[in-house]
Amino acid sequence: MSSSDRTPFRPNRRQALTLMGLSASGLVISGLPRFGSASAQTPAAPKGQTVIGFSQEPTVFNPHLLHIEVDEGVHFAVFDPLFGVDPAGKFYPGLAAEVPTVENGGISADGLQWKVKLREGVTWHDGKPFTAEDVKFTIELLVDPDFRSWRRGGHDLVRDLTVVSPTEITWRMDKPYAPYPSILASTFIVPKHAFDGVADKNAAPFNNAPIGTGPFKWVNRVAGDHIELAANTDYFGDGPYLERFIFKYIPDLNVLYTQFKSGDIDVVGLQWITPDHYEEAKALDGKDILLLPRGTVESVTFNMEKPQFKDLAVRQALYHALDKQTIIDALYYGLPKPTESYTPAQSFYFNPDLPKHEYDLDKAKALLDEAGWVPGADGIRAKDGVRLSFSNSTTSGNHLREQVQQFMQQSFGEIGVEMTISNLPPAVMWGEYWMMSQFDTVVVGLDFLTGPDPDTSDYFMSTSIGAKGGAGQNCWQYASPEVDKLLTDGGKVFVPDERKAVYLKLQEQVRHDLPFLPMFQYVSVGGYKTGAAGYVPNVNVRIDTWNVNTWAWA
Repeated sequence: MSSSDRTPFRPNRRQALTLMGLSASGLVISGLPRFGSASAQTPAAPKGQTVIGFSQEPTVFNPHLLHIEVDEGVHFAVFDPLFGVDPAGKFYPGLAAEVPTVENGGISADGLQWKVKLREGVTWHDGKPFTAEDVKFTIELLVDPDFRSWRRGGHDLVRDLTVVSPTEITWRMDKPYAPYPSILASTFIVPKHAFDGVADKNAAPFNNAPIGTGPFKWVNRVAGDHIELAANTDYFGDGPYLERFIFKYIPDLNVLYTQFKSGDIDVVGLQWITPDHYEEAKALDGKDILLLPRGTVESVTFNMEKPQFKDLAVRQALYHALDKQTIIDALYYGLPKPTESYTPAQSFYFNPDLPKHEYDLDKAKALLDEAGWVPGADGIRAKDGVRLSFSNSTTSGNHLREQVQQFMQQSFGEIGVEMTISNLPPAVMWGEYWMMSQFDTVVVGLDFLTGPDPDTSDYFMSTSIGAKGGAGQNCWQYASPEVDKLLTDGGKVFVPDERKAVYLKLQEQVRHDLPFLPMFQYVSVGGYKTGAAGYVPNVNVRIDTWNVNTWAWA
């Protein structure tokens, strides 16, 4: 696609409507309602405001520091990547004038030489021009050893970064790396000038008052309550059509739903409407409710460095004692489907042939008996001085997960395992407690893939353990030479059919090792106020605001 096509970054409103009903693999989502119509009048200037409710508080505003999904809600509104990925898994140009490909000469046939042409006339929110120097700075920041980077994988292969002109940058890859386009699609570009003269980039003023090129500008943050953004009327792409965009955080999911019912929030974002409210929500006047698959997989995660979990038999036994189907039926009203993989079922790379989970307390007990975990006087098993006792944590206020914990606590107790519950506020839970592996076990939902790409180096490579000085989200401290090799091999293959064999095997290995117990892939219950326009589900991103530039009131 050439720059002369003038395709706006992120689908415009007409294109967004065309995309509706699609997921990464072209899956049609039945019953998906329309948000406005293609004939709706686009406002000449931004008007009105939208309030989106999140159950967690965004706290990391530099998109390259360690962060979680909810922070990206803000990142998508404030920043832009070089190119993005749409619901069908296709890349589209962003700050790049065109998506680099082998066909257009942007990537050499061997995958090693890259040339990216940038849009002209783009400015940062403070009025300064966006140039190739900002792209160079961003990639170098991500691999700076003194910076607490959320992702070095892929960027650490970039060599000879060269600014050819203000609108062109080139580099060489140290080796072919097929996931890199998807990594770039989730890499927001930040302004070099915002860090000039800053000794410690981890503590830069920018990190609390971000400057981007995106459709909305930072206004203010009220900790514990909300974040306010205002329209960037100089935005280079389509929109924005809203004058103000508000993120409101409501940790209690029941209160989140109540505020949606009352009209205090316009859109229900992360963690959406809980399934127990689904039937009632469908009947609400002035609200539109939709049912959507998500790329997120819910799991019970182990800290593999804790002595209780170094024995595979313990992890296997706990899986047998996890009553997944009852949890899904009783708490989630049967909406999500159980899974054995971290890969969404809609992915081309999904492995449907993994061993199926079996809830069986007798098998769980037998595994522990055979492995030498003997019940003590209090009924709790122990081996070599280690009691089979641990804490489990998740976000306080998430009543569904709290009920899941009670199910687990009871079942685990029946096989001689003691599980205590220790929940924390979202900002604490998903800060260093999670990122630096300070937990025993956690109930968590994660999007493991980077867009449509199957690479999971950020989660499974042994060099991605933050608690051991790595950069990544291998918070369970999972280290497997077999997995490291598969991830390395898979990153060298560019033909999807050939790559698939590697990632099918990778899923088999992770399923065998059980660094976490997979429960189900999310099916979220979305909701928005009737008249909201532009919202388009996208299984290839981690948060709903990927195309917030097109949101409007019809």
